[in-house]
Amino acid sequence: MWEQSVTDGQVSRAVTLARENPELVAAALLAVGVGAVVAYALFRARRPAGVTFRRLLAEQDEIAVLMHPNPDPDAMSAALGVASLANQVGVDATVQYPGQIRHQENRAFRTVLDLDLDPIEHVSDLAAESVVLVDHNEPRGFGGADGVLPTAVVDHHPGDGSGERFTDVRTDYGATASVIAEYFEENGATPVPPDKHASETKSDLTLPTDTATGLLYGILADTKHLTVGASEPDFAAAAYLYPGVDQDRLDRIANPAVDAEVLEVKARAIAGRRIEGSFAVADVGGVNNVDAIPQAADELIQLEGVSAVVIIGERDGTVHLSGRSRDDRVHMGNAIDSVLSDVDNGDGGGHSRMGGGTITPTVDPTGDDGETTVDRDELTDALFRAMAGDV
Repeated sequence: MWEQSVTDGQVSRAVTLARENPELVAAALLAVGVGAVVAYALFRARRPAGVTFRRLLAEQDEIAVLMHPNPDPDAMSAALGVASLANQVGVDATVQYPGQIRHQENRAFRTVLDLDLDPIEHVSDLAAESVVLVDHNEPRGFGGADGVLPTAVVDHHPGDGSGERFTDVRTDYGATASVIAEYFEENGATPVPPDKHASETKSDLTLPTDTATGLLYGILADTKHLTVGASEPDFAAAAYLYPGVDQDRLDRIANPAVDAEVLEVKARAIAGRRIEGSFAVADVGGVNNVDAIPQAADELIQLEGVSAVVIIGERDGTVHLSGRSRDDRVHMGNAIDSVLSDVDNGDGGGHSRMGGGTITPTVDPTGDDGETTVDRDELTDALFRAMAGDV
């Protein structure tokens, strides 16, 4: 009885205090509201990115998973992973890309995994309003690309692009495939071994064998088998993927037939290289297969005494550059960007170990030949200066 009277008295005094000091009540309510907002924000911050991404996908009716122009295994595997995750939450996904798939490794990747990829030339070709960019963060390579506002972006390249509702750009990761593998793991997806069916895993979400195989190869391709640019998460992702990998298909992707022109271009690069110190530049002239240019760069960087290299080639009037560096003094992406930023219609960039760029032709209204040309000797000199830090 006495306890009840004490409680009643406390309530009475609290009511009187509230009536006499309404500003205190308002402040208390505000504090409670702010506390709730902060608590919710902390909860969201602790939620894994993969869970947030899956929930975003589940809100869509359909999505277009968009790769960068001329997609490589990292881009294709990341897109395959996003499409697989979307399909498992009841969302239709179409994987699309501008440009072409020419490199023998890329063609083998697509063929062995039997990927359904849809080429596009204009923004009107996009399969859905909700666009997810993978392995790049700014749409490019097709008409109207500047007008695309992606719903989500998942990438590992530096850049200023972002998604309207979701952005996950991890420049410390060696491959976008590692990010997507992490998403599956964060959602509790079970890798499906190549000799089993998904139903045998007794898991709500699974990582299909073809997706696991593709993601592992995407990691291996972008990190030179986990030896260049790889970070701890790349190794962790590879370990998670391994139980679901089909070793036979992995080997078939990794060892495709080599195009004869690729061997020719490599030979021209080696024979025609110009060396200054430990840096090399080789102009291989005209090519039919522009993917031979980065493959020549991969070959030349292995030569003894060469620590950084740029290969120059040309196809249909467009000059293509591909660079590689194993020299801590040379950030290849920045070196190529610094050179091409001073060239009309030049565009370049990339990572510290790998970079590339193009110079597209421009019409010269005063010239008889109709197009301006690039002085390749001056371009070579500029590349050497950039690699030496004289920019």
